[in-house]
Amino acid sequence: MQQRTVDLPFPIDLHRTFHGIRRGQHDPTCRFDDSGVWRASRSPAGPVTLRLVSHGDQVEATAWGDGAEAALDAVPSLIGCHDDATGFDPQHPLVARLWRDFSAVRIPRSGAVTETLVNVVLEQRVTTFEARRAQAQVVARWSEPAPGLGDLMLPTDPEVLANIPYYDLHVIGVERARADTVRRVAASARRLEALALLPPTEARERLTSLAGVGPWSAAEVALSALGDADAVPVGDVHLPSIVTFALTGEAVDSDDAMLEVLEPFAGHRGRVIRLIGAAGISAPRHGPRYAPRDIRDQ
Repeated sequence: MQQRTVDLPFPIDLHRTFHGIRRGQHDPTCRFDDSGVWRASRSPAGPVTLRLVSHGDQVEATAWGDGAEAALDAVPSLIGCHDDATGFDPQHPLVARLWRDFSAVRIPRSGAVTETLVNVVLEQRVTTFEARRAQAQVVARWSEPAPGLGDLMLPTDPEVLANIPYYDLHVIGVERARADTVRRVAASARRLEALALLPPTEARERLTSLAGVGPWSAAEVALSALGDADAVPVGDVHLPSIVTFALTGEAVDSDDAMLEVLEPFAGHRGRVIRLIGAAGISAPRHGPRYAPRDIRDQ
């Protein structure tokens, strides 16, 4: 076990900042409790369990496993200490209020490109329930307990994941297209992890060069693994209506409409999306609808 104290450059809400890193309330690799966050991960240095607890203007980090030291070194990026909000001075009344009320919601940078992308691919073209079930079953069947305390599971080793027969993934509800993409992502893990060293825009472009990974998946990875405050997940079934309703009062289910209303926030469009989510804003159920399909990376 190793410990480290991180001084915060600004207030950070750990739970809301970790929104995109934890994939649902029952994520077996990440858990929230009243005082902080537990997270299990793999890295070139080895597996690790990380415990983060807020203490005012500090976060106390504790780590177990071979990857403990490397994980502690990465904590400031992971929790959003390096999230640069320079130039973000919203004049839109709602966004200005959200930034005032939720400025502690930061853009994290986990660096875990492969881990994040595997989960995101499992979310393509299915309901949230189906995605979460598949994510949990992949970990339960083909991974192992994380080191130390926390009672978490490690994300599945990419080498193992790349060699799972399609039929075994089919049994847990992952159809051919997603199964092939998951295995392709896992087989490309070394190349994908190197993307964390690139500027976020270039990393997103390279992500979409992998078959089965489109703009939606690349943006989801960018928002939680790459620290990209400008990433916009186009192709989401709900997001355009939510964003357009929040910013204009009219829910329009169109990526083009969403991008148009986000244009004034260029450089921080993903930040605005995260703020809207942190506030729990949703669109009316019967707003104007255009292109009503969920086109996530089809």
